Amino acid sequence: MWERERVSEKNVETLQYRFDGPEQAPVLVLGCSLGATWHMWDRQVPELTKQWRVFRFDLPGHGGAPAHPAGSVAELTARLLVTLEGLGVQRFGYAGCALGGAVGIELALRHPERVASLALIAASPRFGTADEFRRRGVVVRTNGLDPIARSSPERWFTGGFAAAQPAITEWAVQMVRTTDPGCYIAACEALASFDVRAGLGSVGVPTLVLVGSEDQVTGPAEARTLVAGIPDARLAVVPGASHLVPVEQPAAVTDLLVRHFSTAWQPAFEPVTGQTALPAAVVNPVPAAAPPQLAPVAEIAPPVVPQQPQGRPDAYDTGIKVRREVLGDAHVDRILAEADAFSGDFQELVTRYAWGEVWDRPGLDRRTRSCVTLTALVAGGHLEELAFHTRAALRNGLTPDEIKEVLLQAAVYCGIPAANSAFRVARQVVHEETTPQE
Repeated sequence: MWERERVSEKNVETLQYRFDGPEQAPVLVLGCSLGATWHMWDRQVPELTKQWRVFRFDLPGHGGAPAHPAGSVAELTARLLVTLEGLGVQRFGYAGCALGGAVGIELALRHPERVASLALIAASPRFGTADEFRRRGVVVRTNGLDPIARSSPERWFTGGFAAAQPAITEWAVQMVRTTDPGCYIAACEALASFDVRAGLGSVGVPTLVLVGSEDQVTGPAEARTLVAGIPDARLAVVPGASHLVPVEQPAAVTDLLVRHFSTAWQPAFEPVTGQTALPAAVVNPVPAAAPPQLAPVAEIAPPVVPQQPQGRPDAYDTGIKVRREVLGDAHVDRILAEADAFSGDFQELVTRYAWGEVWDRPGLDRRTRSCVTLTALVAGGHLEELAFHTRAALRNGLTPDEIKEVLLQAAVYCGIPAANSAFRVARQVVHEETTPQE
């Protein structure tokens, strides 16, 4: 048995990692949840290293890893692959929790030849709504990570576990509190833009979907969506566990992972031809029942008819995507729901040309576009539009202090009365958006 820890400060394309277990054993990669470090897997490692060479990695800015933010799941996945390639690891099993699970789905969809077997824990094809994660990013940018850290035990553990395990609860708080805020915000953006619901039918890797029965973040409903979409995936529901199920129910999770990766390890592709086409889907045998105190509920998902590929999006499709990213799903849904035969054409014009053409142009970043937009709205006295574009500015990365500076600049060139009204509107929006939710 051996272990090692490495990180490259020179190359931002690599991740901080650790190996445990015999060097010649097949590699099993473990991915972490947002806000957590590789130590969330500590209680799985002794058993897993009996059969596998366990590779754990930290997300950027987590656990002392270099603070090089990654703003998408695809970018995180690319960094992981570069790190593994540098170590000579070409093929591996993968188990990931939450954001780590999103990386696992991305691997299975984009690089199936690399993944021998897959376990998705507390995962989802879409994590909540984009609004939720972008607002969390606004809160962190304004208040730091302390409010998120203090509320983490409520999201991660059942109440009974948190009360009975104060040391683990405090460990969880400190783990989040010491994460780099910029990397946390970037990870929120990665989750906000992650949506692979349409592609699940293309996952051809033997897959176990594992979820805590009490998970209120990505619970059994999201797990069943994964199982229904991924061909031949199996579902295991762990009783008495919430979101960070490997920490709360370590023995049950370890048992499920050992049985899954022992019985569902897809053979490598044909080395002579170099073909990377997926072989026929593997039908996994149902494992023997676990001891009563660990017994999960397992289900077999029905096969799903593959979804038809979509054509190239036009300016309207781009516009609705950008409009939602900047203004939020709730606002856009309300505007579109209010559109009727009289105003519908106008909403299409706005979506197609304002958002699909101008806002999507590469000449200015979204922060700059928000500064310009706020100034123009102050000048025109459009206070209702100013309110939701103040929210958009916060989503686009402006801080409250930067918004204040924009309004002060506007006061000089647009007039004191206009700026007075603008400050009143913007102050209320900033307060609403940056106050942590209880």
